[in-house]
Amino acid sequence: MESYEKNLGGRTQQQVDHNVKVWNRRNIEISGVKEVDSFDSEEFLLQTNMGYLVIRGQNLQMKNLDLDSGMVSIKGKMYEMTYLDEHQGEKAKGLFSKLFK
Repeated sequence: MESYEKNLGGRTQQQVDHNVKVWNRRNIEISGVKEVDSFDSEEFLLQTNMGYLVIRGQNLQMKNLDLDSGMVSIKGKMYEMTYLDEHQGEKAKGLFSKLFK
């Protein structure tokens, strides 16, 4: 797949593919991450090239964060992984309204 460069206020960011790799529900590696909006030991909210991604689990910890390359690594037990987009309507609005009160 092709990649392209986008200039963001003097900062050049290369568009990378969005991939999610999970090992034994305990290690997660995600590429194509634009921003980490929020995280705690039970939930991560990531903005990716393919929309918002919510990861829920137990004892979640960020192992690695490199937004220049779009890579995030998380360890802990994963229970749920959900993408939020326009098609989910009320569910997405509910989550965002809680975040941006």
